[in-house]
Amino acid sequence: MQPLAGAGSDRPATLADVAAVSGVATSTVSRALSNPGRVNAATRERIEEAARALNYVPNSQARALTSGKTRAIAVLVSDVTNPFYFGIIRGTQQQLKAAGYTQILVDTEESDELEDGMLHKLRRSFDGAILAASRLTDRRLTVLANDIPLVAINRQTRGVPHIFIDTPSGIEQAVGHLVSLGHTQLCYASGPETSWSNEGRWRAMVRAAERYGVTATRLGPFSPRQYAGAAAADAVLHAGVTACIAFNDLLAIGMLARFRERGVDVPGDVSIVGCDDIFGADFCNPPLTTLTAPIEQAGRTAVSMLLARLDDQSTIGMRQGATLPTHLTVRSSTGPAREPKGRR
Repeated sequence: MQPLAGAGSDRPATLADVAAVSGVATSTVSRALSNPGRVNAATRERIEEAARALNYVPNSQARALTSGKTRAIAVLVSDVTNPFYFGIIRGTQQQLKAAGYTQILVDTEESDELEDGMLHKLRRSFDGAILAASRLTDRRLTVLANDIPLVAINRQTRGVPHIFIDTPSGIEQAVGHLVSLGHTQLCYASGPETSWSNEGRWRAMVRAAERYGVTATRLGPFSPRQYAGAAAADAVLHAGVTACIAFNDLLAIGMLARFRERGVDVPGDVSIVGCDDIFGADFCNPPLTTLTAPIEQAGRTAVSMLLARLDDQSTIGMRQGATLPTHLTVRSSTGPAREPKGRR
């Protein structure tokens, strides 16, 4: 085995370096490391010994060119700073690591254009993708699903494998809870216009309001971030309602802060319900009533579904979707409706 000229330098070893030390062609090294069965045992052992001596680390892109596999999965989230996605990211990371895959995390910044662009820009770097709360239209998502192995979380689009977190049923539970407390004038502080789950939650609230014979008003849209809570809280006060369901917990937490600034008692003057039960929702003042969902499980299930599709190119009979339930967690931000001023 010949020593490598310039050995001891800081540059990483290459396939050519391993070939030079082993005394074989670069193509032989590539076959030995990517498909060992195509190289005789003695040559393969010599190549593997050289690779270990040089601390050779295979280049993932080069390996992808020969095998067609990167062993990487792209996970796209609309806002990496939103605690809702922490559980999804943790679930996907753990499941991918256990399966020997690398996670590529992409923040799409609530932009459908950025989401679409990043999927195409990084396409050669991953085998499949998990889209959490995609902002793409149903039509665009369907087209992508035909080109890229993917699973969508918090989305139900025909022909697209999905994990659906059933927040609409949770919204109906929240409306029932508020009605039981005497609230008849409700509102929904809506999230992004491009959010599929936002529309689903509003439709669920309308159905529940009609069933209980109460009024539901839609406010917004508002950014799904804490700073937008001030504008949402002001809109709630202007609407004159006694209870509000917010698109997510971040928005609801921002609303609580604004009500506190304006001297509005929660829940004495207005009740607030959030959605997602993120870390910190129970530390608010008052602790936030919200919808609790198995978020980390959604990430794990999405990975299992995607890897099953990658392992078996035939999708006939393969599961297309899964629904995960949500439930209402009652804390101190909801209470009995205030009495009309004339009766106090």
